[in-house]
Amino acid sequence: MEVQNQFVTALLTDFYQVSMAYAYWKHGRHNEPCVFDMFFRKNPFGGSFTVFAGLSTVLDYVSNFCFTDSDIEFLKTRMNAEEGFFQYLRELNCDSVTIYGVKEGSVVFPKVPILRIEGPLGICQLLETTLLNLTNFASLITTNAARMRLAAGPDKLLLEFGLRRAQGPDGAMTASKCAVLGGFNGSSNCQAGKVFDIPISGTHAHSFVCSFRGIDDLKSKELDGVDFWALVGKKRISLGWTNTNEGELAAFVAYAIAYPEGFLALVDTYDTLESGVPNFICVSLALLDLGYKPKGIRLDSGDLAYLSKEARKMFQDVNARIKLDFDFSNCMIVASNDINEKVLVSLAEQGHEIDAFGIGTNLVTCQAQPALGMVFKLVEIKHKPCIKLSQNVEKMTIPSSKNAYRFYGSNGRAILDFMQPSGVPPPEKGEKYLCRHPTDMSKRAYVTPSRVVPLLHTIWKEGVAMETVPWQSAKDRVLEQLGELREDMTRLHNPTDYKVSVSEALFDQTQTLWLDAAPVKEIS
Repeated sequence: MEVQNQFVTALLTDFYQVSMAYAYWKHGRHNEPCVFDMFFRKNPFGGSFTVFAGLSTVLDYVSNFCFTDSDIEFLKTRMNAEEGFFQYLRELNCDSVTIYGVKEGSVVFPKVPILRIEGPLGICQLLETTLLNLTNFASLITTNAARMRLAAGPDKLLLEFGLRRAQGPDGAMTASKCAVLGGFNGSSNCQAGKVFDIPISGTHAHSFVCSFRGIDDLKSKELDGVDFWALVGKKRISLGWTNTNEGELAAFVAYAIAYPEGFLALVDTYDTLESGVPNFICVSLALLDLGYKPKGIRLDSGDLAYLSKEARKMFQDVNARIKLDFDFSNCMIVASNDINEKVLVSLAEQGHEIDAFGIGTNLVTCQAQPALGMVFKLVEIKHKPCIKLSQNVEKMTIPSSKNAYRFYGSNGRAILDFMQPSGVPPPEKGEKYLCRHPTDMSKRAYVTPSRVVPLLHTIWKEGVAMETVPWQSAKDRVLEQLGELREDMTRLHNPTDYKVSVSEALFDQTQTLWLDAAPVKEIS
């Protein structure tokens, strides 16, 4: 595998990881077997689900993990360590590490391990920061995109337009890729289109329209040997729209001559309903005379619900006034202009006529929540479980190496996720299991699943990637697994929490370690 980002190296880590690795090495503990879980504690955006992404970059990273000579020389200038430690780093790779993980595009929930990392303590510790970096933002963007897909509905075209507002080139590339993974149809990002082979889309901006003042700026007026400007002028006169902005009309003519088979015009540069839409209709009718089918319009300002409905009425009026072999009422209406999840919901409530949305800033920067908060915690050392406590019970870890399973009911819906120690035989359908809340003794239920699906799969072992990441399969998995949840769990506001549970054995182990690790207060 080839690392696509030059910054994703062994040195892309927090310095305290290297400091800990040296302390482990100094005390001869760097080769002790351990297990780390990577998980998150709370779903983003006030929702009840998260979509996992970043697996392909994780595999790229561990495949190429090594400290170069220049990395070692740099570290020597920043830390006072013995030469033997630097030699240890020189020889370090991920061949001794085994990683279990959920599949790319999986719908995941708090506390359930997304990745389980097993191997020598030193190398596993060094992986923490980078694995979190590669998956936190990717999963956040994918989840944001999936929520916007739910808000827009299954039939609307969604396009990621956030390149210019993204947090640098790396943020932009990740956002473009993960937006499509989460349910978007394409991106405006040409580089992402090339690197990730995703559809790219775009027409023109207001600057293109403003650059034309009138007919004198048209260097070519012909299309297929026909005076296209004159033909458009006839349509304009016949429809009685002679007061529209002529510079805008010239811009539309120029764009139609350049892209006669893909004419989609930005219509709000001057006045959407009094100039933009009428000019689009005139140019489109001329294109139809020459055998070309117009695409539609884009709205980038104003009351999008109202303008889309009025534009659709104007398209329908063309059908009523002129006999055409083309259904003008079906011309596409694209909307942009600072769209977010709440706007999508509001537009739907207003009965908009928009066919496609271009969404930028609110998607790629995740303005509603800028970070996911995934964590990487030690749960087992030298084959013995360990636990981290906190005054906030939600931040307490679930100890030991564990496997996770999804239980499904007879209706095909997911019931809950179930965790148990990894050495225990997997649960089977048709059997009854006591499912405990991870920390609350009062919450428990017997569940008899009709189907059981293991969530963690071996993705890396003995220096070899054991899992491929087919792009289309990952995309399909997002919507497929969201469809397996009850509707009250995927609604965007006040959703019902999905249940995450542990086995009786894992619950008892957690309680025992909790009591053993917590000091007993003395009161006098």
